[in-house]
Amino acid sequence: MEKSFAQWKKQCLNKADLSKKGAVDEAIEHVVSLLNSREEYFTTSSCSGRVILIDGAPESSAVQKQNCAWLFVSHHKCTSEDLLSALAGCSGDAVLKFEPFVLHVQCRRLEDAQLMHSVAIDSGFRNSGLTVGKKGKIITAVRSTHGLEVPLSHDGTLLLPQEYITYLTQVANQKMEENHRRISSRFYQNLHSALLTEKLQRVQIQDPHDAPETEKGTDEEEEKEERKKTSVYKRRRKREQHETDGCHGDGDCSVPGLEDCLDLFT
Repeated sequence: MEKSFAQWKKQCLNKADLSKKGAVDEAIEHVVSLLNSREEYFTTSSCSGRVILIDGAPESSAVQKQNCAWLFVSHHKCTSEDLLSALAGCSGDAVLKFEPFVLHVQCRRLEDAQLMHSVAIDSGFRNSGLTVGKKGKIITAVRSTHGLEVPLSHDGTLLLPQEYITYLTQVANQKMEENHRRISSRFYQNLHSALLTEKLQRVQIQDPHDAPETEKGTDEEEEKEERKKTSVYKRRRKREQHETDGCHGDGDCSVPGLEDCLDLFT
């Protein structure tokens, strides 16, 4: 599993960006960089949030972005003039949409996905979730619910007065501001804090054999000194035992004096 995850990450980060923009949105570069710098995660797709105006086929009952013409797209706030100018080229059913921040992250372990999901929920992205694929891929999707979708025209004919389009522009811009606030002030800060806390916890429960060299050296010196004391004690005991060889009970074990030896010849 570990090897497969490393291969997936390498392949994903090395392949070309197939999005319309062809690069990560500037507003979330710091989020994507933080995740891709960690060995437990890598991002598979992302969008910082956008206002889009699409022109769909009149006979279509559902708006499908891949089958529509993109009249206007912005990852920042826009003006009503931008939308009205784009609507001039509409020939079908135009729809104004605000799509909030979305991020898909592949996670190494289920525990990593749960941490990512908790951070997303706590940061206000309450439509977030996670999936586990048949090949073991664990994906966390960070999403919210504060989107917007309003039809503006039918068969190329504008359905709403310009005043209402101006109002919709204000609503979309407010949602964009809230979206960016959630990303930087909440999601990024919470994610950075959670990853730092996890890293510190791992350090605290690391193998005790990985102690710093200074502590290890101190332990070796203390052990050497203890062996030295034990050796001196053993030599002392051996010498005392040698001096008392042949003595039993309470007998006098002193070496006979010269006077005692002369008594043998008297």
